[in-house]
Amino acid sequence: MPEATPLPELMPGQLLARGVSRHLRHHDFVSVEELIPTRGLRVDVMALGPKGEIWVIECKSSRVDFQTDSKWQGYLEWCDRFFWAVDQDFPTDLLPEDTGLIIADAYDAEIIRMGPETKLAGARRKVMTQKFARHAAMRAQAARDPHVSVRFGLL
Repeated sequence: MPEATPLPELMPGQLLARGVSRHLRHHDFVSVEELIPTRGLRVDVMALGPKGEIWVIECKSSRVDFQTDSKWQGYLEWCDRFFWAVDQDFPTDLLPEDTGLIIADAYDAEIIRMGPETKLAGARRKVMTQKFARHAAMRAQAARDPHVSVRFGLL
C-alpha cells in the first residue's frame, strides 16, 4: 500500500479551509483562501459557485479564535451566503444561529446549516468576481514562478 502524502505545515484554520475547499468542489464551487474584499477585511475562504453565487467561509479553530473575531459581520455585505467552518469539537452553540455552519477537518467537510441567502447587488457581484479571478490567477502564477511573484509583490 502506498504511503499517504504528508500534509504541509499548515495552521489549524488553514487545515479547516483545505477540507472546506475540498468539500465545496463536490458542489461545483471553486475557492480561494485569504481574499481581501476591501481594506481591513480578509476572508478565510471565498467560494464561487456555478451560477456565480459567492460564499464566504470563516474558519475558526478554537473558542478564543471565534471570540476575538470582531470583523466577521463586515464580511456579510461581500457574499450571498456566510458560513462558519469549525471542527467537530468546537462548541457550536457559540455561533450565531442565523449564519451557516460547516463541520470540517483537513480532508473534507459537511454543510450542517445553510447560511441565509442575501443576494449581492450586480455591481458588487461583478467587483467580487473580478477580485476572485485576479486572486486565483495571482496564486496560480506564484505557484508557477514564485520569484517573479515575490519580486513584483503579487502576493
